[in-house]
Amino acid sequence: MTEYRFVINDDQEDERIDKVCAELMPDQSRSFIQKLIKEGEVLLNGCSSKASARLKEGDELFISLPDAVLPDIKAEDIPLDIVFEDTDLLVVNKPKGMVVHPAPGHFSGTLVNALMFHCRDLSGINGVMRPGIVHRIDRDTSGLLVICKNDSAHRVLAAQFKEHSIDRVYQAVCLGRFKDSDGTVDAPIGRDPSERKRMAVHSGLLHAKTAVTHYHVIKEFEKCSHISCTLETGRTHQIRVHMSHIGHPLLGDELYNHTKSFIKIDEPGQVLHAGVLGFVHPSTNEFIRFEAPLPEYFQKLLSKLG
Repeated sequence: MTEYRFVINDDQEDERIDKVCAELMPDQSRSFIQKLIKEGEVLLNGCSSKASARLKEGDELFISLPDAVLPDIKAEDIPLDIVFEDTDLLVVNKPKGMVVHPAPGHFSGTLVNALMFHCRDLSGINGVMRPGIVHRIDRDTSGLLVICKNDSAHRVLAAQFKEHSIDRVYQAVCLGRFKDSDGTVDAPIGRDPSERKRMAVHSGLLHAKTAVTHYHVIKEFEKCSHISCTLETGRTHQIRVHMSHIGHPLLGDELYNHTKSFIKIDEPGQVLHAGVLGFVHPSTNEFIRFEAPLPEYFQKLLSKLG
């Protein structure tokens, strides 16, 4: 059991207790927070409360979060497209539709399940749920990921991600035509307080972090554009959020694009591919760079558009 203490500020005054708790703990769903409140695991000024209770400035919240019960993650014989492998790491070209690591609703068929079958050893820094995983891409985003086989390599790669020195270039198809062929979106990203599955651009959002995306228009079509995006930072859903923010949401992105698609896409989900990944090798100190070709569905879509 982990316990947390929060003091309510003037911005949170008169808000519902379940809403504020969900904002303070963005990794937990509002329904889970309501369950904790009902079970007496959330105390308001030392007393149990209702989820609908309104808060006042200076109130104290005590939240007791039960320890997670980890499932038994099984190795599964799932084919992997391995671009590179040595004693320290692997670079994998993840297919669209594959979840990177186990999570509620996805405890099998993930990249981690496949890696556990392929590798005897994976780094353990991120715990048993995410062995070897240094970074991730969304389920419906295809492309390159680096996986670490030992903790030493993991620490070196994690430091590079933290310093934003990793070379990452994506390709996407988004709605509309751009005014300029090159541009930069510099806008902080945080979790959307009204819908926890979404991220949003807002400097005032709780836990919002600096996010910078550079884009280049590769080709324009009548109703959309084929672009490349170079990440200066690596926030959750960064390209999807930034492109939607400037009025060019990605085709197929049901979370950030509510416009009905004008063209059939063979694979569901956003049209986004992590095509380039470059970093300094943790043992050789040599900069290595990898490229993964556009997946078949992406190529077919470009042919239809063109």
